[in-house]
Amino acid sequence: MPRSARPSARDLLLWYDRHRRILPWRAQAGETADPYHVWLSEIMLQQTTVAAVMPYFRRFLALFPTVQALADAPEERVMQAWAGLGYYARARNLHRCARAVSALGGFPRTIEALRALPGIGAYTAPAIAAIAFGVPAVPVDGNVERVTARLFAIDTPLPAARPALARAAATLGQDQEARARPSDFAQALFDLGATLCTPKRPACALCPWQAPCLARKAGTADLLPVKAAKPVRPERHGAVFRLTDREGRILLQRRPPSGLLGGMTELPGTAWRDTPWSRDEALAHSQALFPLPADWTPVGSVRHVFTHFGLTLQVWSARCDIVPAPVLQGRMLRPADALAGEALPSLMRKALDLAPGAEAAIGRGAKRTAATTPISGTLSSVATGRLKRGDERCG
Repeated sequence: MPRSARPSARDLLLWYDRHRRILPWRAQAGETADPYHVWLSEIMLQQTTVAAVMPYFRRFLALFPTVQALADAPEERVMQAWAGLGYYARARNLHRCARAVSALGGFPRTIEALRALPGIGAYTAPAIAAIAFGVPAVPVDGNVERVTARLFAIDTPLPAARPALARAAATLGQDQEARARPSDFAQALFDLGATLCTPKRPACALCPWQAPCLARKAGTADLLPVKAAKPVRPERHGAVFRLTDREGRILLQRRPPSGLLGGMTELPGTAWRDTPWSRDEALAHSQALFPLPADWTPVGSVRHVFTHFGLTLQVWSARCDIVPAPVLQGRMLRPADALAGEALPSLMRKALDLAPGAEAAIGRGAKRTAATTPISGTLSSVATGRLKRGDERCG
């Protein structure tokens, strides 16, 4: 792009000063950004929308008002507060990072030092450095990728286009006015992508960079960035068992501390595999898990989509007077009205929602959705809806 046609940081910043979004983690005009708020929001916004993050951000600040308070909290409490936000490795790294920052006496102020902290990567480090500490840098998230692809008409499909997009985005920050206000410039790019240069039907007529935008001139803005076709997501299947005692308490257990949903609370169940569990297989597995007389009833099926595979879980329910000590070993009984305080991922909340009366007991995230389907016929014949999650940091 000729130098004379380079997008002007001044134009973008003038637009931002008039139209900046009000967000709970963002400093107001003239205020100094709080590094803790910036870091916490950036971690939460990975793979998650602004609308979904807002209540979690406020809840975290109420529970852990400072990075020291977060560092001092038990991991189980952090995981409980995070439950439902997904991508649970982020929560474990968040806690580890808080403890590292506490040991350092505060957040480091350079991109390199930030990169050395747990859970802070190639995008998050420059984002925190620019927004919290005024380091001249252009953090490239999904919004900035989209803006850059359209400005420079880069039509190489993602993800192969990412190196070229990063190089092009870096040139946007070379303008003297961008370097003078790096925090505002980074957030202005985020806001431009989130409010005007949107994935569908971009509002080019309102854009402060409409004149230099090559995709607008070519009439291809709504076609960029190009994304390579995604491979077919594999499917896995499992079964979970809700066992309730005569006092209405539900048997739960914790997942191993590492791996998918690590450290979260779950209903006991089978392994996840490529083929559905037949009725006889599921019942045989229930007997192995719970060697006691119980009348297991299929109550439905839930579906959840992880990053790399889709999962369908059959849900079975049974009651017994007393849960024997051998069955309780390594597990715990929780009253139904205390489930809202458990570190239950969305998948397990949906499974618990299938039991009668669960909506009132589970709390947030417990309403029945299209991703829950009653079982009819054979257990392998259930067809359920798909839960879609964001595929980029949204902000």
